[in-house]
Amino acid sequence: MDLAGKRVLVTGADGFIGSHLVEALLAAGSDVRAFVFYNAFNGRGWLDTLPPERQRTLDVFAGDVRDPHGVRTAMEGCDVVCHLAALIAIPFSYHSPDSYVDTNVRGTLNVLQAARQLGTARVLVTSTSEVYGTARYVPIDETHPHQGQSPYSATKIGADRLAEAFYRSFDLPVVTVRPFNTYGPRQSARAVIPTIITQLLSGEKELRLGSTAPTRDFVYVRDTVAGFVALAGCDAAVGEEVNIATGAEHSIADVAAALIRETGVEARLVTDAERLRPEKSEVERLAGSAAKLQRLTGWRAGTDLAAGLRETVAWFRESANLARYKAWLYNL
Repeated sequence: MDLAGKRVLVTGADGFIGSHLVEALLAAGSDVRAFVFYNAFNGRGWLDTLPPERQRTLDVFAGDVRDPHGVRTAMEGCDVVCHLAALIAIPFSYHSPDSYVDTNVRGTLNVLQAARQLGTARVLVTSTSEVYGTARYVPIDETHPHQGQSPYSATKIGADRLAEAFYRSFDLPVVTVRPFNTYGPRQSARAVIPTIITQLLSGEKELRLGSTAPTRDFVYVRDTVAGFVALAGCDAAVGEEVNIATGAEHSIADVAAALIRETGVEARLVTDAERLRPEKSEVERLAGSAAKLQRLTGWRAGTDLAAGLRETVAWFRESANLARYKAWLYNL
């Protein structure tokens, strides 16, 4: 499928990956409808930071993915739906799991139901590497067992299985996209890399973190978005679950050390008990295989960790960007 000239709906367009995906789709010649979370201030999240001329090209729909009527209305006339809207913070899922079921499971069901009713040509459902839990082998491919080590990951497993069920039961043209740990400009401070950068650039001498031993497969946002665009146009990916990963794993301690070098700010690592996951909930190791994505689309990661961290730090160094973050607070 050629995305040029196609009407593409992006749910979660106001968020980190969603806003970057909107930009990539516009560059690909798509007619983008951006589904943003309704609020009384008419705020459009990170889309509000795009150049005015780019904002004017967007068809913005304000709603809530938990509402099936609004979801169907937003999807009318769309050829492709990229469903990214979700609650993603793991610590918040410990004490508010109901909201994760409502948003991640029911929200995905609403998208799938509307796509079935409307005859949508392609649906991308966004998964997460957290569905795998601690790696039983690496690199993790798509046949790796799933393990719900947090309420968040459990709801994403549920959403993935709904997507599979709609493909198998109704022949819905759905692709389950499974990014590993995406990072880059605009990421929320609930993620570890912005947490580290904002503390360092705010002059903190004690870098407050949770466990620094776990490893992650960090994918720069530009590469993640390129994976989404490639899969949206790939007919052979329909019915498949596909990782977006680099195959490399880095510990949190190593990433912190790299960021200390990149920023030039001296700080020592301090364990903050509030930031530790429960022992059986911590995912100790993640490193993914992108062999399937490469075979289907030819995708390859174009940004290594050092270059990605350099670009991310440069973005945070801009005072207007850093001012959006509260480095002194623990962001659930």
